[in-house]
Amino acid sequence: MTAPSTDPLAATYVRLAHGLDAHVKQQGGYFIDGYGGPAEWADHSLRRLETLQQEAQQLDALIAAEPDPQRRPFLEAQARAMHTTLQLLAGERLPYSEEVRRLFDIEPLRVPEATFEAALAQLDAALPGSGALTGRSEQLRQRVALPHGDILRMSAPILETLRRRTRQLLPLPDDEDFSIGLVSNQPWSGYNWPLGNFRSRIDINTDLPVLLPSLPDLLAHEGYPGHHTEHALKELHLARERGWAEHTLQLISAPECVVSEGIAVNALHAVMPEQEVEGWLTGELSREAGLDPSDVAAWLHSARASEQLSGVGGNAAWLLHQEGRPEAEVLEYLMTYSASTEERARQTLRFISSPAGRAYVYTYSVGGRLVREAMQAGDPQAVFRQLLTRPVTPGQLAAGL
Repeated sequence: MTAPSTDPLAATYVRLAHGLDAHVKQQGGYFIDGYGGPAEWADHSLRRLETLQQEAQQLDALIAAEPDPQRRPFLEAQARAMHTTLQLLAGERLPYSEEVRRLFDIEPLRVPEATFEAALAQLDAALPGSGALTGRSEQLRQRVALPHGDILRMSAPILETLRRRTRQLLPLPDDEDFSIGLVSNQPWSGYNWPLGNFRSRIDINTDLPVLLPSLPDLLAHEGYPGHHTEHALKELHLARERGWAEHTLQLISAPECVVSEGIAVNALHAVMPEQEVEGWLTGELSREAGLDPSDVAAWLHSARASEQLSGVGGNAAWLLHQEGRPEAEVLEYLMTYSASTEERARQTLRFISSPAGRAYVYTYSVGGRLVREAMQAGDPQAVFRQLLTRPVTPGQLAAGL
């Protein structure tokens, strides 16, 4: 591995990111998701925005001079997001659609409400019982929810299986590991915090019930072969082996998040076919959790019927930030088209209202689609391995790997 201290490109990139993070934190958000590189690059001082602008220009020049065609496009896309963050910090107000486009290298396309209405009709047919859709959904949700004390107990065998399947897909660093814990009062359901040196921390939010049928997907998303796996492998193959120390850093408002969330959204089925997941949940895992397998099967059936509702959060964010609709109207939209209670709709509203979540919400739906289409266009596992070990931008995904 090339010594990081000899690489002015990575050093400039990391220092600028920390400078931006200091200003974003002043506004109640954060720009850096995790960092495991040289401590001397992590300059947390609150430097003037004019100074950061000069550093951004220096970074542009270094990227333009970078000869490696695999390294340069990733850094160009990340640098554009850094420039956009600088503009926002300086008080410039961009149209919401332009903000999403510049930060994440994607188009924030709205999903027609007719798509949601068709999905809700399918969900209505899939849910057992009679009566209002939301009420039936909540009744089933309660029957497949895990008691607080069973969440980590049930996570252990799931993670063991997912780790073994991931190791069959590609080798992991020998000393990779993560801790897992339960938290509350957060706008997300789960979070992976990269810590560097192949380590991370996974938090599961218990503000809303944690469902057994959703737990394998959540743990695959955050752990194996999702976020934790991606961060560990890119640190190994890109930062350590190739000397590209920019991959010791993970940013929040940047194009890499689209690819990262796309990997995570597709993580479970990259290592376990859907039919096998269903058999696992309705068999061994239901028995271990003491739940009725027929309830778990019914939940999985309803979840497939509601897959086309994944764009509701993005539409709600568009209404809130692009069209300036009142929060009460956006909340009603969420309740109507996601068939959710007010409590769960408010959780989504909290996320899309936050500085970190307002534009980020599109990374899940758009990233998931881009990665899924790339996997369908080639050898799915080969494409997934490539995404876990190479720097890829959303634009490159959209154009075809």
